[in-house]
Amino acid sequence: MEQTAPLLTTRALAVGIAGRTFCRDLELSVQPGDSLAILGRNGAGKSTLLSVLAGLREPEGGEVRIAGARYAQLGARRCARIRGWLPQSRSEAFSSTVLETALVGRHPHLDRWDWESEADARQARRALACVGLADLAQRDVQTLSGGERQRLAIATLLTQAPQLYLLDEPLAHLDLNHQIATLELFAALNREEQMASVMVLHEPGLAARFCSRALLLFDDGTTLLGRSDEVISSDSLSRLYGYPLREVGAGELRWFMPA
Repeated sequence: MEQTAPLLTTRALAVGIAGRTFCRDLELSVQPGDSLAILGRNGAGKSTLLSVLAGLREPEGGEVRIAGARYAQLGARRCARIRGWLPQSRSEAFSSTVLETALVGRHPHLDRWDWESEADARQARRALACVGLADLAQRDVQTLSGGERQRLAIATLLTQAPQLYLLDEPLAHLDLNHQIATLELFAALNREEQMASVMVLHEPGLAARFCSRALLLFDDGTTLLGRSDEVISSDSLSRLYGYPLREVGAGELRWFMPA
């Protein structure tokens, strides 16, 4: 069987900011179809690590490669065709429709002076339908709620159609049904289209259910990486969050409660 190249790899990666190291000597490989959850306390460096993985911040040491190459080797346009980035916060400075905003995701696939085609518009409409915003395509983005803006940001990323999704708190501002729908959407992309995802999550039960692997960032800069069913446990989470937790349920349907 032919070996598939990893979409994302790190070698001896060290990440930190303002004199504090969040992780050191991180060896990570993300293959097509993988789903990786990043868990940790507030201020543990989850977003900083994700921005380094996205090529938006330089590491303190080591290297990051996407599809076997360094970010600088590929350039911004080629990188954007491989990896998509969902930041934790963003703002829409200008008035535009929901559909026009989603179409921004097609820009990495267009030449410098090209306009979006009808095929691009169809792809954007499909993405809006995936997040339940099809009926709002002509709404002004300035009129959307926080949850609707979050779903639009995800639709824009789907329109971009990368191979690797890097998602910083994709469930922020979403109510429960949209949280589950979003996780099921990315799980289907992992399973059916062999896309890969790395996402910062706050709920370990959802990480255990929807992500095949997990990376725990501890306050002392150490990490724990492995399969979710092995890494996400009451013992490891009690250490991670600094509070005793107990596990209920079994298999993928596990939940963690204060002890």
